Amino acid sequence: MATSRVSKHFLFQLIFLALIAFNRANGQGLTPDFYKHTCPNLVYTIRTVVDEVMSVAPTLGGPLMRMHFHDCFVRGCDGSVLLDTPNKTEKYAIPNLSIRGFQIIDRVKTAVEKVCPGIVSCADVLAAVARDVTVALNGPSWEVEFGRRDGRVSTVNEALANLLSPFANISTLKQGFQAKGLSVKDLVVLSGGHTVGTSHCSAFNNRLYNFTGKGIQNDADPTLDSEYVPKLKSKCKFGDRNTLVEMDPGSFKTFDLSYFSLVAKRRGLFQSDAALLDDSETRAYVKLHALKDKAGFFKDFADSMIRMGRIGVLTGIRGEIRKVCTKVN
Repeated sequence: MATSRVSKHFLFQLIFLALIAFNRANGQGLTPDFYKHTCPNLVYTIRTVVDEVMSVAPTLGGPLMRMHFHDCFVRGCDGSVLLDTPNKTEKYAIPNLSIRGFQIIDRVKTAVEKVCPGIVSCADVLAAVARDVTVALNGPSWEVEFGRRDGRVSTVNEALANLLSPFANISTLKQGFQAKGLSVKDLVVLSGGHTVGTSHCSAFNNRLYNFTGKGIQNDADPTLDSEYVPKLKSKCKFGDRNTLVEMDPGSFKTFDLSYFSLVAKRRGLFQSDAALLDDSETRAYVKLHALKDKAGFFKDFADSMIRMGRIGVLTGIRGEIRKVCTKVN
């Protein structure tokens, strides 16, 4: 009889732990109204700072939007990418070295702390900033869900293990998104974020020179439009790792559909962009939106950003509310 009671108690514990894990994975506890009473001016406060920044430095829009992505794909959307211990935390991992704008997050957090001290997490600030820079770049808007708490752990190795590479093939991309609870559609939709921002030559130089490893400098990636290769080579010389190149030439400061047109023409900058043509579902989406279905893409992007913002969130009593985003309390 006692053994039966112990077994039932153990079973209930397992169910309880499973429910916690499920809730965390699905963003349970997040709501747009989370700060309705505790910080009613939160959205206005964040948007004011973002609009000020974007009016003078619009090129920060792409990096700030992707910062949220890079946060969510490592340990969930917990602000861990913001923690700053030189050469140890996520921001020092190679995939994050191209992310700019950390000082803007600090500036927004300072403004929020003035009106609502100790209330709003850095993870929530990051999610709201991602939405507001997208809007400032003429992109879609969405209701940001709030209620995340900040994590206390951040390591270079976890960033390296979880962030998807610009050299990834379609199988790796699909597996990476599936591991985070996101769909193949989310993959191609969120890739559309490459319509804004720039990239270092190091992220695609391998496609321009000695692609097959035969030591021939004119050996370019055959999946890249041969007429486009000389234009990229004029910007990125052999061995160049540092020059910045527009990911969506001509409109890299505007959130639009031209990314899909470029990918459809085999002019996507990264191997991971080109890989979208190697899967029937992602290829169909690229070709559809290359025909300028702006309303459809904007709605899809908003929905995918909301889903991404639910990955692995800390809620309730887990985590903390950091006073300063760069360090744990």
